[in-house]
Amino acid sequence: MMERYKNLGGDSNVVAFKIEDGKITVEFGDGSVYEYTNQSAGSASISEMHRLARAGQGLNSYIGRVVKKGYSRKIK
Repeated sequence: MMERYKNLGGDSNVVAFKIEDGKITVEFGDGSVYEYTNQSAGSASISEMHRLARAGQGLNSYIGRVVKKGYSRKIK
């Protein structure tokens, strides 16, 4: 079950996420859903994405700046 992203900055393209051990699934404003894993993005990046998702701020810009195309698969 996806959790709604708080979007405290008010301008994020992230709308929802799902945190699991070693991975995170992110839904964006255009309806696309991507899965990022320790293997695809690195465990440090996944840990930071977990932290930012829970905080509700900074996830979209972190993906754009650091993770970029480091997803394991596009779900939708």
